[in-house]
Amino acid sequence: MDYGVYIHIPFCRKKCGYCDFPSVAGHEADMESYTEALCAELAAKGEQLASQGNAATIYIGGGTPTALPVPLLARVIQTARAVLPTAEDLEFTVEANPGTVTLETMTMLSALGVNRVSIGAQEFNDAILKRIGRIHTAQDIRDAVRWARAALIVNVSVDLMYGLPGQTMDDLQWSVGSSMDLAVNHISVYGLTVENGTPFAREQENGTLNLPSDEAEEEMYDYLAETLPKFGFRRYEISNYARHDFTCRHNLGYWQDLPYFGFGAAAHSYHDGRRTANTRDIGAYIRAIKNGESPTHTEETVTREKHIEEFCFLALRTATGIDREKFAKTFEQEMESLYKKSIDNLKAKKYLEETPTHFRLTPLGMKFGNQAFSSFLL
Repeated sequence: MDYGVYIHIPFCRKKCGYCDFPSVAGHEADMESYTEALCAELAAKGEQLASQGNAATIYIGGGTPTALPVPLLARVIQTARAVLPTAEDLEFTVEANPGTVTLETMTMLSALGVNRVSIGAQEFNDAILKRIGRIHTAQDIRDAVRWARAALIVNVSVDLMYGLPGQTMDDLQWSVGSSMDLAVNHISVYGLTVENGTPFAREQENGTLNLPSDEAEEEMYDYLAETLPKFGFRRYEISNYARHDFTCRHNLGYWQDLPYFGFGAAAHSYHDGRRTANTRDIGAYIRAIKNGESPTHTEETVTREKHIEEFCFLALRTATGIDREKFAKTFEQEMESLYKKSIDNLKAKKYLEETPTHFRLTPLGMKFGNQAFSSFLL
């Protein structure tokens, strides 16, 4: 069976105010030794993966992969291409911060076989970008997309955020319009979540965060859900919209219960009924690889009950929903035998609809997704 590969680069030039991802700023001295360790982990496991099939997708994320100097990032990509068995139609994505790329970066990515870039735009208002801790400007976003296209990378995605401090509907509309002007193929949209331990959480406690009201944030959500399809972007997952044939196959693998293998500090893997996670500590990760030890920090066997739950609420994130035949084949029982009461309840709320082959969320159900997902906990 084909699978996905995720490669984690934990470095950033600066941590954003909302970020709780496993990433660090100011660790430039660790970049070379981390790259060596990461390439060694890839090489060590590459042969093992050959027995699993081919990597259908490779995704280098972070952190900020493009915070690595070009030669180091090139080495990671070259190693991955050399040691991993890959499908002929491989989707190879690299995340990029607009403030860390040049035409040289994009040309290197394209030359080494990267065919998709995901650009962390977030907003096209320079004042808001500065407020949330981004190091780039709106012009940097435009340049990054232009350079990707100049390097013949056709598949370009941008991330946008809503519900940001000081953000208005006019700001969001400007960001969407700017993205349309750039003719990107894919847009991911995320509402701000204030995570514990972040600078934004401390600001919220102090009453200085200045977030839009709940009503304003809901209006932003509705605007995106209604407007992006008018520009030819199909909503294929709660937070993701794509033009024809430009869905992110890597992320679809997560939502469709496909196996994946993670490399690097904090990277997760899921295969053969097991889930593992590498240590988040960069120094500990480097030392483990140097000493020929496993960097795995946690490991769990996914129980049947947990597998059923995750199968359902991950599939429900997609516009297609839960494949009833696939559920029955995977778990040797019909969905209704476990979830009839939940299904009936969600249908009554108009959160869920049934087709001959699938159960899927309605637009209203996607809006209140967490409530729908919780109904599938056993």
